[in-house]
Amino acid sequence: MSKKSLIALIVAAVLPVTCYFLLKYFSNEAVVMPRRYFPDTVITKTEFGKTTTDTIWHQVRNFTLTNQLGKKVQLSDLDGKIIIADFFFTSCPSICPTLTHNMKKLQDAFNKTDTIVRFISFTIDPKRDSATRLKAYSDKYGVNPDTWWLLTGDKEELYDIAKNEFKANIADTKIDTNFIHTQYFFMLDKNRVLRGWYDGLDSIHLNKLADDIVLLMMEKDKSRKSGLFNR
Repeated sequence: MSKKSLIALIVAAVLPVTCYFLLKYFSNEAVVMPRRYFPDTVITKTEFGKTTTDTIWHQVRNFTLTNQLGKKVQLSDLDGKIIIADFFFTSCPSICPTLTHNMKKLQDAFNKTDTIVRFISFTIDPKRDSATRLKAYSDKYGVNPDTWWLLTGDKEELYDIAKNEFKANIADTKIDTNFIHTQYFFMLDKNRVLRGWYDGLDSIHLNKLADDIVLLMMEKDKSRKSGLFNR
C-alpha cells in the first residue's frame, strides 16, 4: 500500500463516517463502536427490583520505559490519547521493516489532521536495542518522536506488558511467549482499554484499523450521558 493510497484511505474513511455519525445523531439511532476486550470484573447489583450489570474492562497499567531520545516516559503521559502499538526489534530481517513502514503511513495520515492518535513500538530485544539504536532505526524510517515512541527497558517488564497488558499471546496464538514476535497492531482507547488488534501486514486489516481509529476519535466519554453510542 503506497503512502498516497493510505492517506486517500483515511480521507475516504473520515468523510463518510462523519456524515454517518451526523445522520445517526439526528435519527437518534445507536452507532456500534469497536468492542472492548478482556473484562476484569463484572458487577451485578439490584435496585428497586431491577438488576443491572456493569463491566470493568482491563486497563493497560502505567509503566515507565525509555524512548528513542533516551528520555524516561510513562504511558500516563498519553492519557486521553488513542494508542496504536506493536512489538518489534531493530535487527529483525523479516516482518518488522514492513510493520514499521505501514505504521509510518498511519502516523503520516492521522497526524496531519489531529493530535489525539499516538504510536508506540516496544522492542522485544532490549539487550541489543538501546535508545541510541532505536534512534538510528527511527531516523531511518522518518519517525516523528513527538507522536511515536520506540521504547526499550527491562526485558521482564517489556514482556509483562506484551503478555499481561496487551494480551499479545492471546491475540496471536502462534507466537512464542519467550520471544513475542507478532505482526499485530494493538489499539487502545482514550482510557487505555484494548479495543482491537489488526494484522499489520494485511491491507484489509489496516483498512479496518483506520476505520476504527476514526470511530474512537468520535467516541464520547463514557461518563457523559448520551444516546448516541452503544456501550
